[in-house]
Amino acid sequence: MSEKENLQNADGTEENLIQNSTPEAVNNSVSENANAITEGAIEEIEASNAEDAEDENNSKRHEIEEKDYHTMSMDELVDELSTLVSNENIQIVRAQVETVKNEFSAKFSALLEEKKEEFLASGGNSIDFRFNNPLKARFNVLYKDYKDRKQAYYKTLEKSLKDNFDSRLEIIEEIKNLLNVEENINTTYKHFKALQERWKNTGPIPRDKYNNVWNNYHHHVENFYDFLHLNRDLRDLDFKHNLEKKQKIVARAQELAKDDNTNRAFRELQVLHKLWKEELGPVAKEFRDEIWEKFSTATKAIHEKRQEYFADLDKSYEKNLEKKNEIIAQIDTIAQDATNNHGAWQKKIKTIEALRQDFFNAGKVPIKVNEATWAKFKDSVRNFNRNKNAFYKGLKKEQYDNLQKKLELISIAEQNKDNDDFEATTPLMKKIQSDWKKIGHVPRKDSDKIWKQFKGACNAYFDKLHAVKNEENKEELAALEEKTAFLEKVKTIQLTKDKQESLTLIKEQINAWKAIGTVPYNKRFIDKKFNKAIDALFNQLDMNKNEAELLKYDNKLDTLASADDNRLLDNERNFIRKKIDEIKSEINQLENNLQFFSNVDDNNPLVRDVHKNINRHKSQLLTWQDKLKKIKQFYS
Repeated sequence: MSEKENLQNADGTEENLIQNSTPEAVNNSVSENANAITEGAIEEIEASNAEDAEDENNSKRHEIEEKDYHTMSMDELVDELSTLVSNENIQIVRAQVETVKNEFSAKFSALLEEKKEEFLASGGNSIDFRFNNPLKARFNVLYKDYKDRKQAYYKTLEKSLKDNFDSRLEIIEEIKNLLNVEENINTTYKHFKALQERWKNTGPIPRDKYNNVWNNYHHHVENFYDFLHLNRDLRDLDFKHNLEKKQKIVARAQELAKDDNTNRAFRELQVLHKLWKEELGPVAKEFRDEIWEKFSTATKAIHEKRQEYFADLDKSYEKNLEKKNEIIAQIDTIAQDATNNHGAWQKKIKTIEALRQDFFNAGKVPIKVNEATWAKFKDSVRNFNRNKNAFYKGLKKEQYDNLQKKLELISIAEQNKDNDDFEATTPLMKKIQSDWKKIGHVPRKDSDKIWKQFKGACNAYFDKLHAVKNEENKEELAALEEKTAFLEKVKTIQLTKDKQESLTLIKEQINAWKAIGTVPYNKRFIDKKFNKAIDALFNQLDMNKNEAELLKYDNKLDTLASADDNRLLDNERNFIRKKIDEIKSEINQLENNLQFFSNVDDNNPLVRDVHKNINRHKSQLLTWQDKLKKIKQFYS
């Protein structure tokens, strides 16, 4: 029997009960389409009210904030479970807790699978895999607490429901027996009203008994009202009271039909149907169809708006599905990309993690494809992880091979760190240092350790080598120190106007510098600094440029000769000869150019410039020829 039939029966007599329960009566009252919509709404309301009948507080489940648990991280889901479980009405959070549990389990399952694949990729055995997660442990504790409290609640509720069920059956039986009581009708009516009050105050009963018990109750209530035809005043008074109450319910339902919050309107409509059904009796026959049709029409309007809301919701779910499919496609593309270096893989890992979060944040999809979409997403991520793990497995093998190579170099370094044959060992030690740099990465856990070991052995050898060389070069180091101080002194010299005296002073500085001796090979740049200082002194002398140039050149030749390396003098002589040839060639070219001006006066600016250049080059040629003579003296 439908909710509509139940509600109409509550307003009719036993005869009306039989008539209105037929298909013809239903089809005559409303169109088939409208009836189907209304029936759907009423069936949903009836099912929900039957569920609430087990617990008067159960309807508060609608007041719990609806959240998108799918977009939450595992940490957020555990925090949400903690909040839900702390609610003292454990029965009203059943749906939310189960949704949180399913979402957490799905995410943890994906994480567990990922960790297991990483474990296997690193060479582990499946039977040895263990994964301890504090978040999972906390979730288990919270969910066990929820189950324990729920079990205790329903154990207590079970006895209460049975007692209330028995009480309601007793009330029905007493109403039934009122028809056989021989007493004043007013007394019987008062007894009936008292039984109605008892019915309202009796607690919840099992949901599977709810509709049958209610139909039975109203059947006998209607029988009693038929019995009241002997006292129409009492019956009419009740009819009037019920009509007024039902008119208010209809008015409120009509207001709810205009409410844009369809879920809130539907929840309140459930309450109105419960009041209509459980607390109000029938109305006068002439108002029954009219009042019900108004209530039914408002119910239909609310239901239609709710269906439209869910249709729009389905559209948004379809858009979410498109987004998620695009994300899955992106993950597939990244997974198929062949990358051969660690840096690129690290970027891909970050990108995949961002896409994973985008997938969770994309929202719900149509329920019919939810499982398939989730499975498709997991397959794509799993495929990426397999490729990633395969790369790092190969990388670990390569790093292990590199480790063996570096350990061999460490062995060579430690075997030779105390070797005194420096001539043979030094090239070997430099070679293994070069080889070390060419070898790639090793496992991170070994990197610092082996580097310190290798560096220690190399440093030990080269420290010993430097100590021996420093001892051998003790005199050169002393000379370096003395020349450094002497150079600073030379930089402060101020020459007098007496040219000869100044030349003598400069030569004294040059001789004193030579007398100090040689410095370490890698410090010979100090000689160049001294030559620059001497050149600066020559520049202070009042002499022609060519003479000053030759004096400075004497100092340069002395420096080259003192280096005890004939190659330096050879290079200098070759350089001078090349320079002389270049200048001669330039002079010849200029003299040839003059032939083009044979008919031009010598005072012509162009001719004068050519002569001037020829004279300048001839002067330079004399200087370079003098330099060549000086260098030849060193060979003789």
